[in-house]
Amino acid sequence: MEGRKGALAVKKVTSNLDGYLSACQLGITITALGLGWLGEPTIEKILHPVFDNFAIPAAIASLISFLLAFIIMTYIHVVIGELAPKTVAINKAEAVSFLCATPIIWFNRIMYPFIWLLNGSANKIVRLFGMHPASEHEEAHSEEELRMILSDSYESGKINQAEYGYVSRIFAFDDMLAKEIMVPRTDMICLYADKPLAANLQIIKREQYTRFPVVRGDKDQIVGMVNTKQFFLEFNDNSNIDLSKLVHPAMTVSEAIPIKKLLRKMQQEGTHMAILIDEYGGTSGMITIEDILEEIVGEIRDEFDEDEERELTQPEPNRLIADGKVSINRVNDLLQTDLSTDELDTIGGWLYGHNSELTKGDVWSYRDLTFTVLEKKTHRYTKLQIVKETAEGLEENSAVAASLESEE
Repeated sequence: MEGRKGALAVKKVTSNLDGYLSACQLGITITALGLGWLGEPTIEKILHPVFDNFAIPAAIASLISFLLAFIIMTYIHVVIGELAPKTVAINKAEAVSFLCATPIIWFNRIMYPFIWLLNGSANKIVRLFGMHPASEHEEAHSEEELRMILSDSYESGKINQAEYGYVSRIFAFDDMLAKEIMVPRTDMICLYADKPLAANLQIIKREQYTRFPVVRGDKDQIVGMVNTKQFFLEFNDNSNIDLSKLVHPAMTVSEAIPIKKLLRKMQQEGTHMAILIDEYGGTSGMITIEDILEEIVGEIRDEFDEDEERELTQPEPNRLIADGKVSINRVNDLLQTDLSTDELDTIGGWLYGHNSELTKGDVWSYRDLTFTVLEKKTHRYTKLQIVKETAEGLEENSAVAASLESEE
């Protein structure tokens, strides 16, 4: 826009939208009144010969003229004066701005006394009711409204899937708790202070993580954490390392801590791992900075993750392939559902709580969702397919059901 003729006029209008919107509104009102004022006598004059031919009384002729004028002028005003120009302006915003900015500025200058009087009067009336005048263009949007705008922008192609994903995850991030994205206690890979060095070395080589929690006895007895870089700097084939000397204190926090607060705390203390404690003082799980960042930027994979399956994929907008430990909130956000999170945190736990009898390959429906068990281990659903039925699909199913009932 810079350098184009009329750019200063456009900039002037956009920097004072309230004033120029008032000018536009006044212009629209004057136009509507003018059409009404001119319409009735014009229509009556056009139809006067017809009324005379049919000897229609003057009172009835006047009424017919008024009704026809009202209908025709309303149509002209709404279609030609409002709907069509607004549609053109939305689709060709820049071109329309350059075309109309200068005339609007001149109209505003000429009509400014009337605009000032009307705005001032309206503001005083509003204040009489104990309210403050609202700016017409400075409208604040709620989170739900922003989500709808974001979804519409994505569906219309204004933003791509990556941009949509980033912003959606930012909204979800703010309300998420650590327990929703933690590595649960049952999946924690630990080193053991009371086991031989060879056993711990085997765990390190097999799992290839940078950091491991160190426990004594069981996972409720966390003694700290070990960085494997330091471990291998101290290690050689003939050495007998005392693992306890390499242990660093581990951060312990409540499993109910918001992850935004936990991230700040981990940054302040310079630690990459935290142990989560449940309400009874036992170990609930663990979480790393990478786990937290993945909730914003998506899954982070390195050269050792090539053979690992992703926890969550979305092949289609209404279909998810999810690990059982994916949080319910994440599923709700991606599929725009409202599964309850009052007692359970993971989608696998939620499904097991509602139906524990499913086996691999079984399909189960709940409201507009269809769950398929892809993997199950003992008492856990470890991998699921979740499909949300579209509005068209629900209508089609309802129609089929209705037709079957009528046949019976």
